Amino acid sequence: MKKLIFTFSFVLLSLASFAQTKVGTIDADYILNQLPEMTEVNEGLKTYNTELQKDLETTIANYEALVKDYQENNSTYSEEEKKTKETEIISLENDIKNFRQKASVMMQMKRNELTQPLYEKINTAMLQVIQEEGYTQILHAGGNALAFASEEHDITIKVLTKLGITPKE
Repeated sequence: MKKLIFTFSFVLLSLASFAQTKVGTIDADYILNQLPEMTEVNEGLKTYNTELQKDLETTIANYEALVKDYQENNSTYSEEEKKTKETEIISLENDIKNFRQKASVMMQMKRNELTQPLYEKINTAMLQVIQEEGYTQILHAGGNALAFASEEHDITIKVLTKLGITPKE
């Protein structure tokens, strides 16, 4: 019985050692920047940034008008009106601070929204290359997690070719 288990284990280990893995790398960010659709994404981001700036400028103008009105008419306001105006001014001031803090997050969210379809397009082409060439693993070469990768296994150019794009230097 022990000989049978030993023999069976030896055969399984021998078969496992013959299994080949094929590892490749991809730089999805490089591919993304090569896509012609990125021009539209960048224009969309510029437009969105302009809208955000206009909203901020409008809020700042309202704030400045309230402050100016309060300073000019402070002596004519009752205590209750003063408190109401001060609360309104403080509220707008807080809105401006919050808006400035959230602006970069809002821009990143808009970028993600605009680039999501492009990443899906890259993923589809990558899956085709993986299927055609029998890769078992693909590592993202743009991050810091990759210590070494042979250029012969980088499928970035192949994915660009699948997308019909000639890489720019």
